[in-house]
Amino acid sequence: MATPPSPPGAEQADGSSVRIGALVPLTRPGWVEAGRHLLAGLELAVREVNDAGGIAGRPLELVVRDTAADPQKAAAAVDELARLGVAALAGEYHSVVARAAAARADALGLPFLCSSAVLDGLTEQPTEWVARLAPAQSRGWQIYADFVLAAGHTRIAVAAEPSVYWASGTRILRDYFAPRGGTVIELDMAALSPTAVCEELVGHRATALLLLVGNPEPAVSIVKSVRRDQRLAEVLIGAPAGQPEFTEWARLLGDDGAAIPFLRYLPERLSPLGARVAMALREQLAEAPSFVAFEGYDTVAVLADVLRSHGADRARIAESWPGVAVEGTRGRIRFSRTPGISVWQWAWAPIHVADRDPTDPDRFRILHSG
Repeated sequence: MATPPSPPGAEQADGSSVRIGALVPLTRPGWVEAGRHLLAGLELAVREVNDAGGIAGRPLELVVRDTAADPQKAAAAVDELARLGVAALAGEYHSVVARAAAARADALGLPFLCSSAVLDGLTEQPTEWVARLAPAQSRGWQIYADFVLAAGHTRIAVAAEPSVYWASGTRILRDYFAPRGGTVIELDMAALSPTAVCEELVGHRATALLLLVGNPEPAVSIVKSVRRDQRLAEVLIGAPAGQPEFTEWARLLGDDGAAIPFLRYLPERLSPLGARVAMALREQLAEAPSFVAFEGYDTVAVLADVLRSHGADRARIAESWPGVAVEGTRGRIRFSRTPGISVWQWAWAPIHVADRDPTDPDRFRILHSG
């Protein structure tokens, strides 16, 4: 690995804070609720690290920058945070934004622990500087495809918006369904209205519709249109990207938002650490924490462990990824090289398919585990 010298400020003087740069979508068009949960997890973990004595007696400081789902804004934030002397980067939810941040971090020699983005190709070439906690899209979405096939659906429509992330998801689904007797029908949401989606579903005799679109719109409008069309009463609506995880979904859709399976990166049962963190996050957020909040917490837990062991030198942090062994809220975190994945990957992040219970939309049901 090329290891350019860390700039002034990467190793701060004794008594000064150790800084971590945090990339978070906090304004539209970013997924603001996901960003709020991600930041809550990051902040809770930082408080706990500091309550326990910090990093060798020095406080851990989070330097937050809003990416607003904008790749260019994220890349500029990486440049700024590097100049400010952060030891490492953390966070980001949107895959396309994380991809831009990872490319810039790799170019600058700045360690980046990506919390939530799942796109397999997070960087164009293999890099030693970037590690990731979220499972790769190919693994999670294949588990989701298994669930859809097991439920008896072989004519699957995907309502997709143009983006690298949605195109990657469509390709994963098509490649997985085709040899198993499934057919993927692509509906271009750049050209179709929610009402037109209903006509396409009827015309193609699709029995499942997967939402590969932004939240809340057009996802919410598509769900409302399909739910109100009696011809589509038996059509399964699915959201592999996780839109129903958040309370905004239930608030905007009510009962219509239930029984829509989505991917959730949580174990079936939380460990004692996970349960304790869940209670603290619930108090901080004033609502149930999403899996994204746990990803934020685990990101800081890993970085704090690395900083205690290896100091704040950027090259030493990046070199430490293969030696990480940290007990997180969702299991023991270790990074490895995974075929087809360009970054250091937590290969065994827990995954299950869940939905909101039609009899109680505030409660989640586990439908399938990967």
